[in-house]
Amino acid sequence: MAVTKGYAMDTNKPLIDWESRTKGLSITDALKTVNRAFGSSAVLTTSFGKEDQYITHLIAINALDISIATLDTGRLFEETLDLFNRTRSRYDIHIEVFCPDTKALAELVTKKGPNSFYLSVEDRKECCYVRKVEPLQRCLKNKAVWVTGIRAEQSANRKNMPQWEYDESNQIFKFHPLLHVSDQELDELLATGNIPVNELHDRGYPSIGCAPCTRAVEEGEHPRAGRWWWETSSKECGLHSTTVKAH
Repeated sequence: MAVTKGYAMDTNKPLIDWESRTKGLSITDALKTVNRAFGSSAVLTTSFGKEDQYITHLIAINALDISIATLDTGRLFEETLDLFNRTRSRYDIHIEVFCPDTKALAELVTKKGPNSFYLSVEDRKECCYVRKVEPLQRCLKNKAVWVTGIRAEQSANRKNMPQWEYDESNQIFKFHPLLHVSDQELDELLATGNIPVNELHDRGYPSIGCAPCTRAVEEGEHPRAGRWWWETSSKECGLHSTTVKAH
């Protein structure tokens, strides 16, 4: 059992406890509650999607101590990198960057080439592990709460998620403050706050990852259809794979 800011981090009772503490609160008040308990021991990982931009906005305008970090995979869209710069300038905030391990990445590309992720689901997951999962593990080390931009509408396997989970792989609590926010509600919140978003959203990219692994979607397609578009997998990269739900 770890202790963060005086709070005993037992992996059984706190899930239910924190679910009840934030239930019914506004998104801002829920984040403030997490901030009071954990401060910078809580971290938002941002890929600069709409959800992450809105949470970043709330952290910044409310001067919360929640840390913000991002994973630079080395294959991001130029538009994503541009938004990274615009976000830093707009809010004058620190965003810590985690990159792939140089040796592991060099070995992968030397052995299988730069685009091995197209060969099979296993090869794609290997690339995701090197470029995203392992850097995320370093990002979350010694943190108590992982704040995410996950929403129930994003994919079928996220529809029944609770707002609080325990991630066994990373030994950390996960909080999804926007879980029950709809697409329309999110767009309205972004517009009201004049919050900067990725230019690719206006070009048919609702979900944006690495450039070689993301395409625009057609009208009527699921928002995540453009992620790993050549696969029929569950459209996950492994960042949100092992959790224990509150019950």
